[in-house]
Amino acid sequence: MSEYPLRENAAESLRAQSGRRLSEITAEALAAGELGGDDLRTHADTLRQQAEIARAGGFPQLAANLLRAAELTDVPNDELLRIYETLRPERASYIELERLADYLESTYGARENAAFIREAADVYRARGLLRR
Repeated sequence: MSEYPLRENAAESLRAQSGRRLSEITAEALAAGELGGDDLRTHADTLRQQAEIARAGGFPQLAANLLRAAELTDVPNDELLRIYETLRPERASYIELERLADYLESTYGARENAAFIREAADVYRARGLLRR
């Protein structure tokens, strides 16, 4: 927990999705038009660091959420929205959820998210929340 908060104790190791250092992301750089969308997105490594801090602090559920978020940093936003819509109750069949999990795992290496979706598929089936 000695690194928490990361911005104060590990700022030089923090990078945006673009690779730009956190210290380079300033209001001045934004006003000058020097920043793009990936400069404002969190890098997967930062999320993994936060997950380790959460785990060490006794927050395993938060750590798991942060690790899943880290896996999704390379997934385009339009795909994330499609995934979100697919996961809503009664929007997909069991097979569609299994295929979605396989896709995330094979395309993005998102094993934790794939496992989460497979678990959701089982719960949806048990509770009658799959598309009919």
